[in-house]
Amino acid sequence: MTTRTHHSKLSTPIGELLLTSDGTALTGVYLGDHKDGPTPDSTWLEGDEVLREAGEQLTAYFAGTLTTFRLPLAPSGTPFQMSVWEKLNGIPFGTTISYGEQARRLDCPNSSRAVGAANGRNPISIVVPCHRVIGAGGDLTGYGGGLDRKRWLLKHEAGVLASLSTTAQDPSLLEVG
Repeated sequence: MTTRTHHSKLSTPIGELLLTSDGTALTGVYLGDHKDGPTPDSTWLEGDEVLREAGEQLTAYFAGTLTTFRLPLAPSGTPFQMSVWEKLNGIPFGTTISYGEQARRLDCPNSSRAVGAANGRNPISIVVPCHRVIGAGGDLTGYGGGLDRKRWLLKHEAGVLASLSTTAQDPSLLEVG
């Protein structure tokens, strides 16, 4: 049986996203000019339940009300790439690590360049947070969607964390239900 690609588009503060699925799991989140991003063709199907849920969660992320995605994921890559992408999900919202640290977490301490290359091939941007990996000196380096978007995502997450911290410290700011 051949798997068909489903797709939808989502407008966000960092531009339009192309979302893809295989009908059961999210397979891609691509920024408009995403390096190595696909182009929908006539064989692709419009939307599905996975894409609807992904769109809702991404909208909540951009609104600052969601910090953890809960979606079925099915990225396609080499075994090494898959291990790199899996480790990305362990980087907490609003924090960053270096490529070297990511390589150490993979028990491949001398592989920071290979880790960076694998991050660059991450097909599920934002949801699988490759934007949270930065250069050793704190520099923003490499991002398939461009450094301006990486900077925006990191600033957005820092702002959400600061807001949550303020809310937690001041009970009058908590919503009463």
